[in-house]
Order: sequence, then C-alpha cells, then structure tokens
Amino acid sequence: MQKDDASFEISADKGWLDVAMIHDFLSNRSYWAKGVPRATIERSVENALCFGVYCGGQQVGFARVVTDFATIAYLGDVFILEPHRGKGLGKRLVRAIMDHPELQGLRLWILGTQDAHELYRKFGFHKLKETPLLERFMVIRNPDVSGRGAGGS
Repeated sequence: MQKDDASFEISADKGWLDVAMIHDFLSNRSYWAKGVPRATIERSVENALCFGVYCGGQQVGFARVVTDFATIAYLGDVFILEPHRGKGLGKRLVRAIMDHPELQGLRLWILGTQDAHELYRKFGFHKLKETPLLERFMVIRNPDVSGRGAGGS
C-alpha cells in the first residue's frame, strides 16, 4: 500500500475494493463501458491486478492491469471520482501502478484513452501510430458482446 499526503491511500488489496461503486462509475459515467453488466465488472476485477484510491477509508478511484507479469500489461478502467479530481490523484495512481514491484521489466504496456493522452505521456506512453510497432498489431473488437451497445474502449 502507498500512503499519500492529504490522507489518500493507494492499495492493490482487492479486499478493499468497492465493486458496487466501480460498477456504478463504469456502467453509468464512463464513456468506455456504458451499460456494462455487474457480472462483467466482477469477473474483470477477479482476473486482474487492481488498484484502489482511498480517502478516509472510502474508495475514490480505481484502475486495473491485465498482465502476464513477465512481458505485457494492459492498463484499463482508470478513473477518479469527480469530487476528487484536480488533486493529482490520477498521476499518483498511475505512478503507483508503474512502480508496483510485480510490474517491473515488462516489454510492452498498452492502454486506450479518448481524453487523457497528456497524463499517460508523462509516464512514457505515446500514441501507437508514433511507433514502428503499429504494423504488427491486429485487433478484434466486439462492442456488443455483453449486450451493452457500441460504447467506446
């Protein structure tokens, strides 16, 4: 656990996670997971390295990393609740993830964002089209797989 100033804590302890809050945010307030079923969120949390941001014992942020812990990691579902934005918590959360001991030495990190490019650029991320790797990647995108519509990702 990383303890931050202003009594904010960041932890990878899944026992602390408020899955109802995570589902509410992702399903109702995110652009990338609108309408996602709670069972999908539960399964994604169960099968990922998850990080929570807490203030006074209440969860105010979240992120998850899907990884093999050796070569690759996908960073997703990163958010800070609206009343806690503008305090640098997003940067602290991403820093805690990038510094996590089990995530060191990975060859490739990937993520998708519509509006936070500058945040992630500070941690070394750059747009895929800016790398020679672009031509190697392929994708299958199934936006309607959970019956939730064509939301972003």
